[in-house]
Amino acid sequence: MKISRLFCAATFLSLLALPLPAYEGWMTDLDAGKAKAAAEGKPLVVEFTGSTWCPPCKALEAEVLTSKEFAAYAADKVLVKIDYPRASDRTPEKVAADPALAKLIALKEQYAVPGFPTMFVYNPKGAEVAKVVGYRAGDGPAAYLKELAGR
Repeated sequence: MKISRLFCAATFLSLLALPLPAYEGWMTDLDAGKAKAAAEGKPLVVEFTGSTWCPPCKALEAEVLTSKEFAAYAADKVLVKIDYPRASDRTPEKVAADPALAKLIALKEQYAVPGFPTMFVYNPKGAEVAKVVGYRAGDGPAAYLKELAGR
């Protein structure tokens, strides 16, 4: 009995030591994402989000971005997620004191992001294919992916 328990424990521990395949998922640097998309000839998907405080952003994440349908859609694309703090953490004083936050605010203005979430899709040549603003909880992956397709 002790030997089988030891064998199971040793097998389990050896499995933990195996290298896991890397998941490339979402990038957080827009310039690096653009460069990767251009180099690989892939479409670019950019999400502007407030992942910790924005209810529609949380619903989009839970219902769409973690779905198998989105995983299939995203398989041949470069994904970039640009995450924003609460409005109270984006005051002019805080923006002036934090270069990273200032860059976030500049991106929001440059891309004319009206609210969160906003998702852009660009073709491999960099032309905008779709811009989807907002998400209604319960719409689900099929409806959202149709919007991302530019239809």
